[in-house]
Amino acid sequence: MNEAHLFKDILIVLAFAIPIIYLFNKLNLPSIIGFIVTGVIIGPNFLKIITDFEGINQLAEIGIALLLFTIGIEISFNNFIRNFKEIILIGGFQILGTTLLGFLFGVTIGFNIQQSIFIGFLITQSSSSIILKMISDRDEIDTPHGKIATGILVFQDLMVLPMMLLIPILGVSTETTFIEITLRLVGSFALIVLIFFVAKFLMPYVLYQLIQIQMRDVFIIGVFVLSFGIAFLTQMIGLSFAIGAFIAGLVISETDYTHQVIGDIIPFKEVFTSFFFISFGMLLNLEYLLLNPFISLILVISVIVFKAIVVILIILIQKYPLRIAALVGLYIAQIGEFAFVLILKGAEYSLLPESFLNQFISISILTMFISPILLKISPYISSKIPHLEKLSSEDFLKNLRNHVIIIGYGLNGRNVSKVLREAQIPYVVIEANPKNVIHAKKEGEQIINGDATKKEILELVNIHKAKIVVVAISDSMATRIIVRLVRELNRGVYLIVRTRYVRDVEDLVKLGADEVIPEEFETSIQILSRVLKKFHIPNSVILAQANTLRTESYGIFRDVRFTEHAFDQINQILAQGTIDTIMILPEHDAANKTLKEIDLRAKTNATVISVIRDNQFIPNPSGDFKVYPNDLLVLFGTHNAIDRAVELLTKKVNENERV
Repeated sequence: MNEAHLFKDILIVLAFAIPIIYLFNKLNLPSIIGFIVTGVIIGPNFLKIITDFEGINQLAEIGIALLLFTIGIEISFNNFIRNFKEIILIGGFQILGTTLLGFLFGVTIGFNIQQSIFIGFLITQSSSSIILKMISDRDEIDTPHGKIATGILVFQDLMVLPMMLLIPILGVSTETTFIEITLRLVGSFALIVLIFFVAKFLMPYVLYQLIQIQMRDVFIIGVFVLSFGIAFLTQMIGLSFAIGAFIAGLVISETDYTHQVIGDIIPFKEVFTSFFFISFGMLLNLEYLLLNPFISLILVISVIVFKAIVVILIILIQKYPLRIAALVGLYIAQIGEFAFVLILKGAEYSLLPESFLNQFISISILTMFISPILLKISPYISSKIPHLEKLSSEDFLKNLRNHVIIIGYGLNGRNVSKVLREAQIPYVVIEANPKNVIHAKKEGEQIINGDATKKEILELVNIHKAKIVVVAISDSMATRIIVRLVRELNRGVYLIVRTRYVRDVEDLVKLGADEVIPEEFETSIQILSRVLKKFHIPNSVILAQANTLRTESYGIFRDVRFTEHAFDQINQILAQGTIDTIMILPEHDAANKTLKEIDLRAKTNATVISVIRDNQFIPNPSGDFKVYPNDLLVLFGTHNAIDRAVELLTKKVNENERV
């Protein structure tokens, strides 16, 4: 009967989730918010469709384990080590700062030291699910604020592990000595390190054997057995089931099977994690919010403001522009899903009163609801932020005339600056990342650290006297601000803008860009060029055709595509003859035969119009002309004829004939 009741609850949860998630996706809001709303609607505090959700919570615990497992897989140690210093500095100080903030809040309202530290742990967490999805949807992963926010989230995810280890220690009696607490903590870490290295040694071997079976079902089941086996082992030795799943994910992330596992596990993860978020939506105390709207609003605003301030101050100390610091602060300001994971762990040790936890969950969920709104209005907020940084006083800036301003020192910016330097054309680079600026200055680059979305920075590099401005950054929001500002400050400057997607071209042209180069479209032209090359079309024709495609397709910004006229030209070229060359090697069947014996024209419809032998040009060879190894034959014919001729001429001598 209990199983039937649980099955009914699962059906209700999924049935309500489908339309709500569909609606939220249409509104371009994260699915996680839809899951929480589903829990609120069907939970005991609203429609009361599900009042006993113990079974749902059991599924939610599996969802936590899968969530930590996939987080572990998606964390790349190589990327972490590559950006170790920056992640540790910004992410580490963010953890310390917000933990201290939560600790002070806990002490102020009367909790003891252990409880206050636990509150600090809860406030520290931000929502990876919401932030990463929205950053990805807005194409901001490669922007300075996107990279910093991602780094902070990665560090937060990693810190969930030691926080979960510390929770049992925070829950011990005050009579326990400091030495006993330290020994427990060291012992827990030692066990985790041991499990990690044993798994790291065994798991790649086991996964390899599973792959060799070449049965997808066996591989999926094997991954589950390994992962949950490690999770069960950690639980047996007194740690957490979720910690074991996280360790399993970390180990798999360092193997060659990461993408295969992600592809197979993601569908299961989405189902179970939906129960996780729905179950917490059921905990939203609507009665508390309705009875205490003013206090709830104050607490929500306080969490967002103080978390944002901590992050902004840390990033400003790293000498990033205020605009970037403010954007990251807005992105990280909510309380995230891993706070709920910690709450479940803390509830096992009765660290905080249940009434306070229910209130905290309600406030946390509200911050998650507000977070997408903050991200949507962040462009407007960032555009209103004044320039507060101290302006550089580089000597070379004073004499800049008819120069090129390069905005962004990524791959494109570095390539442009290198060519300009070799051509002795005056230029200056504006870069927002202070680490990149320090490295570039050591190499003698003419670069300044600044935010090009600010008028003061553009004026500092003599925008009024510049000849060309090249915008080569990944931040589409900042690109639009820069284009508009550059055009306001210098109407005569030639403005070249790099963008990732074709859809941005029209907006950037309207804002004042003279030339927009979308990487998406250029990639398609490169693909087409390589296809044409396989049809033996000369490079000069390929280049001319690429220019035709650019000219005609860039001219219709509302519907950028290869035009019919351009394709007609390609078809005409393919229908005509072309010239190609082929070298005859000793192992080819055509070697040491006359053209008459090869009978190329009759068999392929291609013609040998000349031969190059020992750097000597031999035009119009006759049928009696004998082809020797290392001769270079110049062929003429249609593209299909050339293909058949190449296949015939490169056919190798049959081994039996050689004997």
